Parts: sequence; structure tokens; C-alpha cells
Amino acid sequence: MTTFLLLNGPNLNRLGLREPGVYGKVTLEQVEQRISMLADAEGIELVAKQSNHEGELIDAIHQAAQQQWDGIIFNPAAYTHTSYALRDAILSVDIPVIELHISNVHAREAFRHHSVISSVTIGQIVGFGVFGYELAFQAMIEHLKGEN
Repeated sequence: MTTFLLLNGPNLNRLGLREPGVYGKVTLEQVEQRISMLADAEGIELVAKQSNHEGELIDAIHQAAQQQWDGIIFNPAAYTHTSYALRDAILSVDIPVIELHISNVHAREAFRHHSVISSVTIGQIVGFGVFGYELAFQAMIEHLKGEN
């Protein structure tokens, strides 16, 4: 069975409460439920994890490789701009990763414009709100089919 890891970084546990003008009012639990429904419809197992701790995110990436999962959809949040350790973790596994952001990071503060993660992913989805998770899910399916 195909397995995807839906991985979310720091402060995304506050989704729906934190800066709703930027991130919306949908909670992470609601996002996970929606993507889980899509996964069920496609016959894909979805494992969802969120952590505010860099090492736990790295461990989740390593676990995905050990268990031979097929794809990672990753919102690294603020670690996008700073974590070479997460970048190296992605490089250390042979799993396609899609980076995603709820807001358009390129239209926000200058420090958010650069991602140290994007160069080691198969693509980046930004600025579509929580719908970006659905876009990333579909993009991963298409990538694995070899249709992109």
C-alpha cells in the first residue's frame, strides 16, 4: 500500500487560532481529516505528524525512509528558512518531498522569501491557504505515477 507522511512543523498545532488573517480559521486537525479522507478514497495510507521540535521532524523523515513510505508532504513552517538539519535529513532519504506553505511566503517579510528546504524537494506549493495541502497531495500522486 502507498503511504504518505503529512509532516507539519512548529506552531502549526496553533492553526485556526494563530493569526487567522494570515493562516485562516481551519485547524490542523481539520486539515488532517480532509487529507485523510482523500487518502482513503485513493487507497493511500496517510500518517500525520506535527512537532514544534526540529529533531522530532528529522526523526519522522528518517522513520519514513526506514518504513519505505512513498512520499512526504511537508510544511516546515519557520524551519524553512533556517534548518539545514532538516535539509540534510531530506537529502539523506530517497523519498520525494513536497514543501508547502499556507501563506504566500514570497509576499511576506523578507526573511521568509528564502527556503533552505526547497532545493531538495520535488516542488513547492505556497499561498493557497489550507487548500495547498490538497494540491500537494494530488501533486504527490501525480509525481508517483510519473505524470508530471
